[in-house]
Amino acid sequence: MQIYLLRHGIAEDARPGHPDSERALTSAGREKLTRVLKRARSTDLSPSLVLSSPYVRAEQTAEMAAEVLAHQGKVVRTRALVPEAPPALAWEEIRSRKEEPAILLASHEPLMSSLAAFLLGSPGLQLDMKKAALLRIDCDRFGPEPKGVLKWMLTPSLCVE
Repeated sequence: MQIYLLRHGIAEDARPGHPDSERALTSAGREKLTRVLKRARSTDLSPSLVLSSPYVRAEQTAEMAAEVLAHQGKVVRTRALVPEAPPALAWEEIRSRKEEPAILLASHEPLMSSLAAFLLGSPGLQLDMKKAALLRIDCDRFGPEPKGVLKWMLTPSLCVE
């Protein structure tokens, strides 16, 4: 299975009295995300399933990914991808869908970098998951502890036209 981890793009600043979960993407966030997704499209990335955190900025990120990558299905929201979720919970979500050839997960920090390290079997690994960063990890075993292989990572600064 190809697993794509996509951190949401730049979001608006927090506003007093409004929950963090309602922060939306900014125009700059959408622009950087579009650059990454267009470059990813050139790698023939074609997710069979798109999962998203239920937070607005992650949902918007997932919807943009689905559109740019011509995903035919609906985006599936899951609490396993909220920022504070443990990587093992996201892994259980992935394992429950092991028949999928390619899953894209749209989420947040600190989950994205800790999930990448978990999927690579190196929980102490430090990754700098910039906003709108996308990485691919291939995994062919679905036991309690994954043993994935990092294939590539794209960041907005690498995707300048």
